Amino acid sequence: MERDKELLTSIYQNCMTAVQSIENIEPDVKNEDLRAELREEKAHYTDFAHRCREFAGDFELPDNSMFEKARLWTSIKMTTVMDKSTRHLAEMLLLGTVMGTLQCYKDLSDYRAASHDLLVLCGDLQKMEESHFNYLKMFLQKDI
Repeated sequence: MERDKELLTSIYQNCMTAVQSIENIEPDVKNEDLRAELREEKAHYTDFAHRCREFAGDFELPDNSMFEKARLWTSIKMTTVMDKSTRHLAEMLLLGTVMGTLQCYKDLSDYRAASHDLLVLCGDLQKMEESHFNYLKMFLQKDI
């Protein structure tokens, strides 16, 4: 049961980091197609976080710490201060998506004994992140 809580917390924090990143980047996005993609991604991650909260029941899922949130916000703002181009924002989003995907791969390996439903949830998150990655790649083209 403890391993289930650890995996559930990891999935939840993965989703909440993605939501926060999107919220931090969104004000700088000028490209309407990228803006629409971010709205869709945010809805997907929010849905996964909701599923985690439902799965948790009475167990309170810890959110990312204030330090982690501040670090993420500062990192994004420092990186976008000089370059707010669609290409650069897409690159930042892609890097975040890769980090989330890697976390899913590690979690699926580290928590093989977790409940089947949690492993499916983690696998679904991994597939979703890979799908987002494949779509975001097109924004690396200069003509967009």
